[in-house]
Amino acid sequence: MNAESAPAPASSKAPRPLDVIVVGAGFGGLYAVYKFREMGLQVQGFEAGGDVGGVWYWNRYPGARVDLPSIDYSFGFSKEIEQEWTWSEYFAAQPELMAYFDFVAKRLDLRRHFRFNTRVERAAWDEERQLWVVTTAQGERFEAPYCVMATGPLSVPKDPDIPGLDRFKGELYRAARWPQTPVGYAGKRIGVLGTGSTGIQIVQEIGPQAGELFVFQRTPSFTMPMRNRRLDPDYVAEVKRHYPGLREAARNSPNGGLRPASTRAFFSVTPEERRRLLEDAWRNGGLAVLGTFSDLLLNPEANEHVAEFLRERIGEVVADPVTAEALKPRGYPVFARRPCLDSSYYETYNLPQVHLVDCISDPIVEITEKGIRTNSGEVELDMLILATGYDGLTGALLAFDVVGRDGRSVNDKWSEGARSYMGLMMEGFPNLFMTTGPNGPAALANIVRISENDVDWIATLMTHMAKNGLGAVEPALEAENAWMDIVAALAGRTLVSQAKTWYVGANVAGKPQGLSLFTGGFTKYREYCSAAIQNGFRDLVFEHEKLAVAA
Repeated sequence: MNAESAPAPASSKAPRPLDVIVVGAGFGGLYAVYKFREMGLQVQGFEAGGDVGGVWYWNRYPGARVDLPSIDYSFGFSKEIEQEWTWSEYFAAQPELMAYFDFVAKRLDLRRHFRFNTRVERAAWDEERQLWVVTTAQGERFEAPYCVMATGPLSVPKDPDIPGLDRFKGELYRAARWPQTPVGYAGKRIGVLGTGSTGIQIVQEIGPQAGELFVFQRTPSFTMPMRNRRLDPDYVAEVKRHYPGLREAARNSPNGGLRPASTRAFFSVTPEERRRLLEDAWRNGGLAVLGTFSDLLLNPEANEHVAEFLRERIGEVVADPVTAEALKPRGYPVFARRPCLDSSYYETYNLPQVHLVDCISDPIVEITEKGIRTNSGEVELDMLILATGYDGLTGALLAFDVVGRDGRSVNDKWSEGARSYMGLMMEGFPNLFMTTGPNGPAALANIVRISENDVDWIATLMTHMAKNGLGAVEPALEAENAWMDIVAALAGRTLVSQAKTWYVGANVAGKPQGLSLFTGGFTKYREYCSAAIQNGFRDLVFEHEKLAVAA
C-alpha cells in the first residue's frame, strides 16, 4: 500500500486555488474528498499519518479488531465498492480493515487528493476574503472557502498521569501509535496499562505468548464474547443482494447499524423470561446484550440486573476467586462506559503467567527505570504497553490552532466545554465543518453512517450557498444554544453521563466535564439534520460573496 501525495506548491508561489480543504483520511475524510470531488470542486486533503485509514492506520496493536460487524462498518455510498469488496470475517481485524481502505482509495482514485505525513498546525479564517488559510508543519499554506475537519472522535492519544514514564528503560509502546515493525513477546516480562477495549484486545492476544504478563487495572470494563467467525460465501452473496435494504435499515436505526434493538422494557417480562433473553444474547455474542432491553440506559435498577448477570459470567470463567472479583466492574452503570467485546479475555487470566494487578487495592506510585512501583513493591518489566486511551471528542481540534472570526480560537470557545450546532458547525467559525464532531451522536452510533450523513449534509449546504451567491455561513448563537440545551436535556436522562469516561472528559486532567454527545439516537439526529435542510437552513447566518481580493 504505497501512499501517494498531491504535489506541494512551491513556497515562493501563491497557494493553489482550492474550494475545500479536508483534514483527515479516515471514513469521514475519504468520503468528504470523494463527495466534493464529484461535485466538481477542487479538494485538498491532509493526513498526519502515512496513508489512508484514520484511526486504523495508527492502531496496529496486537489483537486490534473492530467491534461492529464488518458488513455494517463499511461505506454505503458506492454500489461498486459494496459489490466488489468481500469481507472474510464477521468482525474484521486491523489488517483487513487497512486492506479495505486501500481498496476504496485505489478504486475511487482518492490518494492523489491527499498529502500524507502532513500535519495541519493552524487554520485561520480570513474575513475579508472569506477563506480558510491552512498552514502545515512544513510551513506550506493552502487556502479555500471551506474547511472540513474529519479528524474523528478518537485521534489524540493520552499518556497516563503517572510520574516517571520518561524514566523507563525497557521497551515502551503506545497502543495508539504502534510501530509498523514486528514486536516480540516470548520470554519477556510485559506490563499493560489500561483495561478498556484496546487493553482487553492486547491482553488476550499477547497473554499466551508472554513470559509473564502483568495487567495493571484501575477500572474494570464490562466485556462480552465477540463470537467472531468466518463469513460463509453464500451469506456474503446474500448480503450483497440486499445491501440497499440493509443500509436503509441502518440509517433508520437508533444505533446507525444493524444490531438488533428491542422496544421491550426490562421489567415488562417475567424474571424467567428476562434470564432466558440474556442467556440467548450472551450465546449470540457481539453487542446483543445491549439491544435486549430498551431501557438499560434509562432505568438504574434494570441496568444493575444486567450488570449482575455479566458479573456472574466472569465468575464462571475465571478460576481464581480473588482475580474474578477484581475483574467484576462495580460503581458505574453497564454500557455507560464503552461496551467491549473479547474472544478469550477472561480465560487469559487462567494462564499461570498472567497476573492481574488491582490498582484500586494496590495503587501505582510511579514508573521506574525497571518497571512499575505500586504500594506493595516494584514489578520489573522488559516491556510496557500503554493502552490508556484518547483525549476524545474534542482533542483533535484542540491539538492545533483553529482561529475563527475576530481572532477567536476553538480553545477559547471550548474553554468551558465543547459547543457546537448539531456537532457539525460552530458559531464564530464561518465555513468550518466537522464530521462526527462533539455534541453529535459520534461514539454512540455507527461512525460510518454518521460520517456519510454529515458529509451529505455539508454538501447540501454548500450547494445551497452556491445557488444563492452566498460566501459565508455559521450557526446563529441562539441556534447553537438551543442545540446545546437539547444535548444537555437528553444527557440528564441517560445513565451514560454517570460513569467517569472519555465520553465526559474524565480521563484528561483539567478538561471541562460534561457529556458532549447527542444521546437521542441516530434516527432522531438524522431528523434534526433533515429538518434543517427542509426549513431552508433558517438556523444559520449567511453572508453574500464578497468581491475577490488579490492574495
